[in-house]
Amino acid sequence: MGKFDYVIVGGGIVGLATAYALTRNQPKSRILLLEKERRLAAHQTGHNSGVIHSGVYYKPGSFKARFAREGSASMRAFAGEHGIAHEICGKVIVATKQSELESLRTLLNRGKQNGLDVQMLDGDELRSVEPCVSGVAAIRVPSAGIIDYTQVCETLARLVLAHGSRIEFGARVKGISQKTDFVEIDSDIGGFSAKMLINCAGLHSDRITRLDRVEADLKIIPFRGEYYELKPGARHLVRNLVYPVPNPAFPFLGVHFTRMIGGGIEAGPNAVLALAREGYRKTDFSLRDFSEVITFPGFWKLSARYWREGVAEMMRSLSKAAFVRSLQELVPSITADDLVEVPAGIRAQALKNDGTLVDDFHIVPGSRSIHVCNAPSPAATASLEIGKHIASHAFLA
Repeated sequence: MGKFDYVIVGGGIVGLATAYALTRNQPKSRILLLEKERRLAAHQTGHNSGVIHSGVYYKPGSFKARFAREGSASMRAFAGEHGIAHEICGKVIVATKQSELESLRTLLNRGKQNGLDVQMLDGDELRSVEPCVSGVAAIRVPSAGIIDYTQVCETLARLVLAHGSRIEFGARVKGISQKTDFVEIDSDIGGFSAKMLINCAGLHSDRITRLDRVEADLKIIPFRGEYYELKPGARHLVRNLVYPVPNPAFPFLGVHFTRMIGGGIEAGPNAVLALAREGYRKTDFSLRDFSEVITFPGFWKLSARYWREGVAEMMRSLSKAAFVRSLQELVPSITADDLVEVPAGIRAQALKNDGTLVDDFHIVPGSRSIHVCNAPSPAATASLEIGKHIASHAFLA
């Protein structure tokens, strides 16, 4: 059994950023990162749209607001230091009708409360920034940007390995046992012991938490986000990042346009319940994952509250025409012929037993463990700050 100071579960960007922060905060520590797949960033991180978020949406004082703002700065600095391609291109959040103006002004005020440089644009000013976008007003967020988070992960892994830490693949965690002064971890590749376990397992973070017998009062519900990409001949329709005014009662941002660091333009995502935690295709199904969802009381309470929004999301999933109509609210000239379907992503969203969606990042301590139980977007942007936060609280007895 290998002995370590820290064993980190999960080789996505949060797990790697945590390992990196520990190497800097506690340079003599022995660190092992366990990843169940055969490569890093295989799930949420590897399917990320690559946006460097600014923190404009999030409740002032929340982890999301603070870590997104600080994480945007630290991610830009990290990318610059290590030669990772990125661009601060800015984005617009567009009110397409008069009824959205009040929500847009609320968002503007929230952005200012979060310390951001945000500006209100009228329709003519919007068209000077995004000529093909239609709207009565918009918020301009200059600090938003784009990056390749898979490349960030590769760089973090290189730095972690250079420190002398280990990364093991094919290492699904099967058991956790807390002892008096250490914790035992059983995996597909053998057993390990650590002075502290750090759970950054994303889509499976609640299961790792339960293996550690820590009560978190939540379950991960997987939502599939489906995307289209603009064909090369239609890329002129969008210059940078174009978002609608989000529904304040719904946890997702609505279908939007994202210029990628490689030059492509993604359109989406919608948000539909996935029938498997790793169900990237509509036909993917896991009896275990599906059964956990439909037997969870919180899911039915959530469904009763958001069934109208859920139906709309399902319609966009089943009908390309419905998806296109949503996009046309922002860019009227776009057509179905301009779009080609691309691979989907999965968002790991924590849901409480009472049907309340966990809105903020949620980190739960155990006896000799730390569990990152909710880290959806903007976790990639905030990852370096999340890692620093965990490292600053990971004290060995």
